[in-house]
Amino acid sequence: MNEPKTLEPAANSLLLDADLLKTFVAIVETGSFSRAAQRVFRTPSAVSMQVKKMEDMLGTSVFERDSRSVSLTADGEVLLTYAKRILALNREMMARFVTPDMAGTVRFGAPDDYGIRLIPHILRKFAATHPNVTVDVVLDGSSRLVERYRAGTLDIALLNVAPDRPLEADAEVLLEEPLVWAGVRNGTAHLRSPVPLAMWEQGCIWRANAVEALESRGIAYRVGYMSGNYAVQIAAVEADLAIAPIPALLIEEPLVALGKANGLPELKSTQIRMMARHVDDCAVAAVADHVRNCIADWKAGRLDCRIAA
Repeated sequence: MNEPKTLEPAANSLLLDADLLKTFVAIVETGSFSRAAQRVFRTPSAVSMQVKKMEDMLGTSVFERDSRSVSLTADGEVLLTYAKRILALNREMMARFVTPDMAGTVRFGAPDDYGIRLIPHILRKFAATHPNVTVDVVLDGSSRLVERYRAGTLDIALLNVAPDRPLEADAEVLLEEPLVWAGVRNGTAHLRSPVPLAMWEQGCIWRANAVEALESRGIAYRVGYMSGNYAVQIAAVEADLAIAPIPALLIEEPLVALGKANGLPELKSTQIRMMARHVDDCAVAAVADHVRNCIADWKAGRLDCRIAA
């Protein structure tokens, strides 16, 4: 019978510092050492030294690097899973002891579509565990939210972004989701010519996605309902007056997803990205962590964001 394998005392005593794991995750999320350095408030050379120290401790390489990109090795993929779990557990532990005294105001921006469906559920859960933190919410278009964030009037901004847009240094991808055509169950709006659409103004990536797809197929369309208010767009769809491009996760009764079987072109994906100020502010960090976790739960089906919920 084989004896259980035991670690050498030296290996038993090794512990990866949480700062090393934070830097590692920052590199993965930003895609570069220089952008990660900005996020963790270190120089690029200091970040490189942290990675070398971590790789020396683990006895393996976690990144494959060339002049233009950084990618994870197989061992790096394994480490990423552990790193996220360890950092999440660390935040949970700190929240257990720090949360009762945490206070402050966090300025939070989000697009209107998620402001109606997702944000109320996220903030209701947050308020239950952080009663002394006030979250002031601004709903606006993604481009204007970026302007507000850059001007310093927002601490956190959720954005609708095309997947091929370069990732900003202080941004991370929370979710990538396919866009679909939303119609009402048993509706006929998609059969009309020109196809009536409910969309936002020029500059909306969902609109650009839809228009590009229709024009590439030579399908005539008209913007029958143009509004920055997501509820107005969906009301037009539910009344069978139009169809609308929205993320698949936002489809709920009486809406259905339409596609090739209905004579409509396939749409590209969209991303939810979060920009958050990496300052020594526990309240901002707590909101950012909560948003990150809730969106992961939403994607996994663990968070019910139906309006009637």
